[in-house]
Amino acid sequence: MNSDIIPPGHRKDSRGRLVPESQIKDIDLLRDEMVRELHAEALAVQAVLAKFKQKAFDTIHSFVDLSAQQYGVKLGGAKGNVSLLTFDGTLRVQLAIQESIQFDERLQAAKELIDQCLREWTEGARPEIATLVQDAFRVDNAGKLRTGSVLALSRLNITDPRWRKAMDAIGEAVQVVGSKSYVRFHQRDANGQYQATSLDIAAV
Repeated sequence: MNSDIIPPGHRKDSRGRLVPESQIKDIDLLRDEMVRELHAEALAVQAVLAKFKQKAFDTIHSFVDLSAQQYGVKLGGAKGNVSLLTFDGTLRVQLAIQESIQFDERLQAAKELIDQCLREWTEGARPEIATLVQDAFRVDNAGKLRTGSVLALSRLNITDPRWRKAMDAIGEAVQVVGSKSYVRFHQRDANGQYQATSLDIAAV
């Protein structure tokens, strides 16, 4: 007998047990109906948003290609970041590409070079100096390195050859493992500032 088949007049509870509807409280049945109805509507809205998102990407990409053709250029491959404004500048559409990066084994060599520098520089100095730099190599709650903190080290104006070599190693250790495209909409307010048009249900 197929366990997925629910006999008429029964419901499955959260533990997978069959319960006669006559034994279920009216308020529990009403709650079940309400949640299912709202969830079905949410899925329908999600489908509309997904369709609109794809339309927005396709339309923007087509326009970028059309604009390039004005200069006899044919673009190939993935399109980059672009901002498009209305003629009066009150509305803006942005296409943004966010790359996901991680570091390969060369990051360990970079950290060792940095540690060598820190051991020498902080001898007899306050330990907080080393802590500030080493904090960049701490992992987040998911156990992943905070890539922004590591890359920010390269902006420090330090000329020590070992440090520069470490920064080169960090740069070479960066691996792009994927990318995600976003489309964002903004409208200029009375103060001339662009305000986002939120398509996030939690932000509406």
